[in-house]
Amino acid sequence: MFTEIPSERPSTPLLDSVTNAADLRLLALDQLEQFNHELREYLIYSVGQSGGHFGAGLGVVELTTALHFVFDTPNDKLVWDVGHQAYPHKIITGRREQMPLIRSKEGPAAFPLRSESEYDTFGVGHSSTSISAAMGMSLGMRAMGKDNQAVAIIGDGAMTAGMAFEALNHAGHEKADMLVILNDNDMAISDNVGALNKYFTRLWSSPTYTSLREGSKKILQKSATAWEFMRKTEEHMKAMVAPGIFFEELGFNYYGPIDGHDTEELVHTLANLKKLPGPKILHVVTKKGKGFAPAEAQQIKYHALKKQASASAPTAVAKPTYSNVFGDWLCDMAEVDNRLMGITPAMREGSDMIRFSELYPKRYFDVAIAEQHAVTLAAGMACEGAKPVVAIYSTFLQRGYDQLIHDVALQNLDVMFAIDRAGLVGEDGPTHHGAYDYSFLRPIPNMVIMAPSNEDECRQMLYTGYQYQGPTAVRYPRGSGVGAEVKTKMELLEIGKGIMRRQRPVETQGDAKTNETNGKSIAVLAFGSCVNFALDAAEELAEQGIEISVADMRFVKPLDEMLVTELAESHDELICIEENATMGGAGSAVLEFLAKQGLHTSCQLMGIPDRYIEHASPVQQFEDIGIDKASIVDKVKQCL
Repeated sequence: MFTEIPSERPSTPLLDSVTNAADLRLLALDQLEQFNHELREYLIYSVGQSGGHFGAGLGVVELTTALHFVFDTPNDKLVWDVGHQAYPHKIITGRREQMPLIRSKEGPAAFPLRSESEYDTFGVGHSSTSISAAMGMSLGMRAMGKDNQAVAIIGDGAMTAGMAFEALNHAGHEKADMLVILNDNDMAISDNVGALNKYFTRLWSSPTYTSLREGSKKILQKSATAWEFMRKTEEHMKAMVAPGIFFEELGFNYYGPIDGHDTEELVHTLANLKKLPGPKILHVVTKKGKGFAPAEAQQIKYHALKKQASASAPTAVAKPTYSNVFGDWLCDMAEVDNRLMGITPAMREGSDMIRFSELYPKRYFDVAIAEQHAVTLAAGMACEGAKPVVAIYSTFLQRGYDQLIHDVALQNLDVMFAIDRAGLVGEDGPTHHGAYDYSFLRPIPNMVIMAPSNEDECRQMLYTGYQYQGPTAVRYPRGSGVGAEVKTKMELLEIGKGIMRRQRPVETQGDAKTNETNGKSIAVLAFGSCVNFALDAAEELAEQGIEISVADMRFVKPLDEMLVTELAESHDELICIEENATMGGAGSAVLEFLAKQGLHTSCQLMGIPDRYIEHASPVQQFEDIGIDKASIVDKVKQCL
């Protein structure tokens, strides 16, 4: 058991001898225990340096080793659900020495990525996709005449999503040759891991039992009564020691649960299951954070680690995050309005709803990983006069889009969406960026979309959205804001009204500043977090004798058309800047309005370009796409 994160790379001679999965399969079975010890120690060290997902990987060390030991990867396909647990997989498959750089611009991605390694068979990041993907691979291999295996590894949390059950139902119908490994790391499904159960699991997965069962089936099927008696007897025996009847009814052969940290048992069971045709599910029980005492004791805290700061780096003053602002507002609003209901799809900690869940447990609803259900649940509540607030990450709201249109907006129901992690999220990369919510929310009738530029605006917009009668969305970025003071008092903002944050002074002929701008006047229309980039750029330009106007647009929908008109008529050039895809985003709304009104003022867009933004630090990502202070300064000078 490890209790501290090593500050220096540990000695791992056996691990170092394995450069890929083929090397692992050259080891003897009795060497795997030492291999797993070194793998776990190295994982603790590397994540301690790089930061990133921690507890989930520690919990699947033995399972990962056993899978690569038994299956002919990468010819056999392993599909890791979500990907939080895939760090040991990356270490085994040729990326060991790059792991201290994981999630950085120079290092491996946070999640399995097809372009990164042939062992990463499917790109993941969102939950509950693995069974569908593995089934597709199985059917694809069948059609192409291949006899390789497909394995989906899915956690008990991801099994709460409807997509996982849709795939299970279809796979049972198609009788796909695939294995689903249910990694139960919270004892949520069963804690029945005993000697009797282990014995029956090995028995049921053995070729001898399978041959006997199939032979008996051929004989007994001549008598429907005899075969039904045998089938029921087997079913009841399994029910006594295993919770697998649900999966059996879907057409899967169920095995387990077994100890997911018993390498030898895993190897023997997987080797047996590899020989069996049809859809199979193996239930393994693991402990998140296994082998690192602090992580075992505090699984939520050690879900992920932050990157270690340099000893010489100055300690930053902690500022409240936008999630903190939301969490405080939610509790304050709930105190004065008992109609408020808080809903989250398994994002309690991330959305800072812990205090709300403790103060108002009967008004708090964690629906698990079921974004579609979360949205329609809110719609149903609103039908009865409740005031539901759905706290959801931008990237996950994409999964409930039909419900947002059909169940909420079409019926003009009183539901507010607090959209966290909007824009670029840094090291987690393109699967987690909230790059499209302006674009996919804008076309929906009845929606009001707000974007705060600082912490206090966030609080006031949440209050405004809550008081509005109809569907609203307040979208805010990951992390801390600019350090603006958050007023306790809640104030109602005028819907669809922006404000000027910096006004270009009226200049006289021959003024030095006029000469610096060649007589051109420029206004920046900034949305959300980009307001602060624009203000910083305006300060730098002013020092160089160039004055620009900066508008905090506040509302993406309805757009402040009066303000846009005023700026278009009083300036020679407009620049729209947003932390969203430029296609269909807030800048597009401005262009559409200018065209509709016949206003011919030149307007340029700055935002997320038409490509996926790879993992890096947020600062590097902003520089990459050109929406930081320096990029705005350059854009203004180009316009001049």
